[in-house]
Amino acid sequence: MPPSPPSSSSTSTPATVRDLTPDDAPALTALYEEYEWWDDRDETAVRDALCETAVAVGVEADGRLVAAARVLTDFTYYATVYDVIVAADRRGEGIGETLMRAVVDHPDLQSVAGLSLLCRRGLVPYYETVGFEPFDPELEIPEGGTEELVRMTYTRPADQRGDED
Repeated sequence: MPPSPPSSSSTSTPATVRDLTPDDAPALTALYEEYEWWDDRDETAVRDALCETAVAVGVEADGRLVAAARVLTDFTYYATVYDVIVAADRRGEGIGETLMRAVVDHPDLQSVAGLSLLCRRGLVPYYETVGFEPFDPELEIPEGGTEELVRMTYTRPADQRGDED
């Protein structure tokens, strides 16, 4: 994707948006290390994830990666945004908005009707500012009536994961 116009930060150099590649694993790993949820991610695993990520977008400023997001998609029905992160020292400058607008407007995602993401409740107002809306988990079902959707997860036991030595 072409570089984006500068963000409106008044304290730093302009930010530019670009697609991330596996070569960005060191910078993305360093960014993840700033946030406790992801501080256990190592460079090799981040590189592997970037290799398998359909769309990965980064924002650079002051010569470093300051924000990133990954999107997993089938390019037809679904596109889910993961791992949205903005460097702690750059929050409140519009970098996150620049990042999310680049994700939503990414040329490779234009065939998908919409994007989804999972976020903490406290971040809902932020995501609403870039066009996301809370998903009403109740929907009409073909058999008639309505039913609530439930998010389900499966966690593979550590001894059954393929990444063990």
